Amino acid sequence: MRFKKILVVGIGKGSLTKETWGKIDRLTEKKVLLPADSKDIQKHLSTTDCLLVSLGITVDKKIIDHAPKLKYIGALSTGYGRIDDAYTAKKRIVVCNIPGYSTEAVTEFAFAAILEHLREVERGKNQARKGDYSEATFFGVSEIKGKKFGVIGLGQIGGRIAEIAHDGFGADVRYWSRIRKKKYERKGIKYQEVESLIKECDFLSLNLAYNKDTENFLNSKRIGLIKSGAVVINLAPMELLDIKALEKRLKKGDITFILDHSDELSPAIAKRLSKYKNCILYPPIAYTTKEATAAKQEIFVQNLENFLKGKPTNKVN
Repeated sequence: MRFKKILVVGIGKGSLTKETWGKIDRLTEKKVLLPADSKDIQKHLSTTDCLLVSLGITVDKKIIDHAPKLKYIGALSTGYGRIDDAYTAKKRIVVCNIPGYSTEAVTEFAFAAILEHLREVERGKNQARKGDYSEATFFGVSEIKGKKFGVIGLGQIGGRIAEIAHDGFGADVRYWSRIRKKKYERKGIKYQEVESLIKECDFLSLNLAYNKDTENFLNSKRIGLIKSGAVVINLAPMELLDIKALEKRLKKGDITFILDHSDELSPAIAKRLSKYKNCILYPPIAYTTKEATAAKQEIFVQNLENFLKGKPTNKVN
């Protein structure tokens, strides 16, 4: 069994290996690749039974209603918050994502970004390149050991960050998650109500999936509660935060905010945030290791193959 037509939106040829594209080609009679802003998307939807999208592509009721033959949507990402999972379920359209492929990659990057900030690694490298080898102006900000390290969202990535902060760095790790995770609590990672956690922690890692229930999770009130001097890192979609409230807090200059989903921000918002020295923006590179990239593509194709076999994997709706 094969698809009649796969429409690929926002996933360029360079996003997948030649081998992966070959596997996808063998699963369909026809494949069409379009950029996210193409005017031809609606036209092709009418004859599409499989839609493959990158992170950040919106698949709402309007899009779905233009695709009467659609039976499968594959997200080339863990997040699927911009896909209307309730409406797709009503229309009996299967939606599959790619969970767990980048747990180690994102976790490692989280600590790399925190340590780069704490130890002023970039400034040190630049100074040494200029021939200045003095440590006189380097005092460091803080060590992680013994500090209160809060994790909001204890899924696969949040759980791994909590483990490393606790076992590797010796931090006093607290967490909040919609469902309590007893296996982590047995390791000494303490559950705490979210607002008191935000108020008390020296480090905060935001690790929630984006959906209608988590949009603006860090609202104005919660952003206002963040402890003065805290380092906050969000390697998840920025829709989890109230951007205006974040800007207001950044202006005070008493917290550091680190993010890597800068590509999903509007150019105007990204430019505004980049003005603040205490807001550190990275490209979306947390997941970009060789191992994670290979796993991502393998799971992406396996989801397609398993759906065609009648045994969908990683179904989210």
